[in-house]
Amino acid sequence: MILRGERPGDKESVRGVHSQAFGDHGTVVADLVDTLRDTIASGGGLSLVVEHAGQVVGHIMFTRCLLDAPRRLVEVQVLSPLAVAPEQQKQGIGSALARRGLETLAERAVPLVFLEGDPGYYHRFGFVPGGAQGFRKPSLRIPDAAFQVVRFPAYEPWMTGTLVYSEPFWRHDAVGLRDPSA
Repeated sequence: MILRGERPGDKESVRGVHSQAFGDHGTVVADLVDTLRDTIASGGGLSLVVEHAGQVVGHIMFTRCLLDAPRRLVEVQVLSPLAVAPEQQKQGIGSALARRGLETLAERAVPLVFLEGDPGYYHRFGFVPGGAQGFRKPSLRIPDAAFQVVRFPAYEPWMTGTLVYSEPFWRHDAVGLRDPSA
């Protein structure tokens, strides 16, 4: 398996991985990735894939967002999404993608990385509940336990406040959980 940066020719394969991994929500996630991809070139971020036997089987994306801190706006990163093709899951691909991405962002002096996700899975990478660390989630639809953060050496104690997602998350309605019965 090869872990590498996403290339322009990977676009359709990456869409396929997200479509498979996220089931009914896969099209929304794949569309979000397509939109966020454009922001990485202009605003920083990171998009990595795992390739196996010439096929992309895993993908992770980190994109620039803002922390609305009392002192000033702080550029942070959001891990979203992470997907592994269903037939390749439980083989360490997602963990390898997350670890490499987080190591790269720490080296780039990113102070904080946020995500919405399963605390049981992301705790192994150093993520902790964001609310308990003085951060406010960008939407009430995000379950408290799912709103997580990891701090890197560039973090300073005054960096608290509200996470502000970039516009594509809102445009694709990819924030928190929708109540289908509402």
